[in-house]
Amino acid sequence: MIVSQIPFEQIHFFSSLISDYVLEKEQLRSFYNHFPNASNFKKQIEEKQNNFTDEARIRLVQSLKEQYSEIKTSPKVLENIELLSQKNTFTITTGHQLSLFTGHLYFVYKIISTINTAKILSEKYPDFKFIPIYWMATEDHDFEEINHFHLQNKSLYWNSSEKGMTGAFKTNSLDSVFDVFKKSIGLGKNADFLIDLFQKSYLEHNNLADATRFLVNALFEQYGVVIVDGNHRELKKSFIPYIKNDLLENIAYQEVTKTISEIQDINKTYPVQVNPREINLFYLTDNGRNRIVYSEKKGFEIHQTDISFSKSEILEELEKYPERFSPNVIMRPLYQEVILPNLAYIGGGGEIAYWLELKRFFEAEKVPFPILMLRNSALLVSERQYDKIKKLEISITDLFLKTDDLKNRKVKELSDFPIDFTQQKNALKKQFSDLYLIAEKTDITFKNAVKAQETKQLKGLDKLEKRLLKAQKRKFTDELQRIIFLQSELFPNNSLQERFSNFSHFYLTQGADFIPNLVDIFNPFSFQFLVIKY
Repeated sequence: MIVSQIPFEQIHFFSSLISDYVLEKEQLRSFYNHFPNASNFKKQIEEKQNNFTDEARIRLVQSLKEQYSEIKTSPKVLENIELLSQKNTFTITTGHQLSLFTGHLYFVYKIISTINTAKILSEKYPDFKFIPIYWMATEDHDFEEINHFHLQNKSLYWNSSEKGMTGAFKTNSLDSVFDVFKKSIGLGKNADFLIDLFQKSYLEHNNLADATRFLVNALFEQYGVVIVDGNHRELKKSFIPYIKNDLLENIAYQEVTKTISEIQDINKTYPVQVNPREINLFYLTDNGRNRIVYSEKKGFEIHQTDISFSKSEILEELEKYPERFSPNVIMRPLYQEVILPNLAYIGGGGEIAYWLELKRFFEAEKVPFPILMLRNSALLVSERQYDKIKKLEISITDLFLKTDDLKNRKVKELSDFPIDFTQQKNALKKQFSDLYLIAEKTDITFKNAVKAQETKQLKGLDKLEKRLLKAQKRKFTDELQRIIFLQSELFPNNSLQERFSNFSHFYLTQGADFIPNLVDIFNPFSFQFLVIKY
């Protein structure tokens, strides 16, 4: 049940760029195509229809059938794969790294947002079909970002000496993680399900890509979610012209660099999420995933290896082995939009921030830019925690404050007298304003003396106010400790719950209803942070 909906601009965990985007601030209008409301999808459909060929659909369906050849899935998933061959079928996509056992909660939230967007669009546009897509980032090599998850108060880490793209990592070293997980998860039907899911996903598949496909399919197959692995030779054949452009023309570097400068000119506080390189591609070998760099002396070099190519050699390599060329964070969005009949990308704040850097690049490459949708975000509050909030007489929105700000606010509420010397400060400033009138008639040294005295006395009032606040904090120590303990439960590691906790923590109490309940609650077109009681 939703107990509160909070605008993103009121939550300090989100950047001003994302807050301004969901508020449709005019200064950002040129950095996206259509704003994410359901009515704008009609225009997006028309643009994609005119730009996506039958040949591309055939190649996509054949590739997906190959990827699903060794996994048992639901009839709905198989039907959705077939539907992609039809001209009136489009995709709604989210993507994520191959986080161990989904990693953080927002992994699940992203996919649910994708499911619900497809569902809402299907109801609004009955002449079209909309397929939810999870794009597996199998070529990503940031192992440290995905090799752990948090189970209640314990962190489970996977240690591996492998290098390169994480999708190829062997899962046989996950036995030790499974043993810790099994001992930590507890007892009961829901715990048994999670243990079985971990075992079947990771211990019965040879690599992380296959394990993640099994895991996501097990959780979401009933909703028809289709899982795409972009690391596929036939799919990369479609991307050859764009890889050539990046190698030879550096289009992404030029266009994204200009866009970043434009965004920074609007507001210096807007984050630069990613910076382009002159070449935004990696080269895959059995030993790793290494950047392609260019120098006048050696031509196209594979960074930190002895491999190098001349211009003609690298173009020949591309034609023969497109699967060896891997897009980085700048090129991957373009690759996705080239091979999918996609209408919208759903991501978190950081992802939307870097997609806003890419529109000029897409225009230069003549590829339709998708609608950018901020995924659903939520704080899950148990019945016990909700009762504590009411008993402590604090508002849910107060819990989103930084810890010191929360303490200060609560102490001021509990105190029998105001801990605010604003009135005294204003009275002091009034007294000194009269002294300044006298000072104007004397020399500059007297005026400076008045200014110094005013500053000294105002600082003195600030110190007294802080000492009074500190004294009241000691008085209300017990109340504050209970509040801060509750905040630490709901915001583990001083972070949003969704950026720390794993879905298994909530599955243990809610079981098979956990995901369906969120599917029923989330509305991807309502850009509010949800507080949900369970």
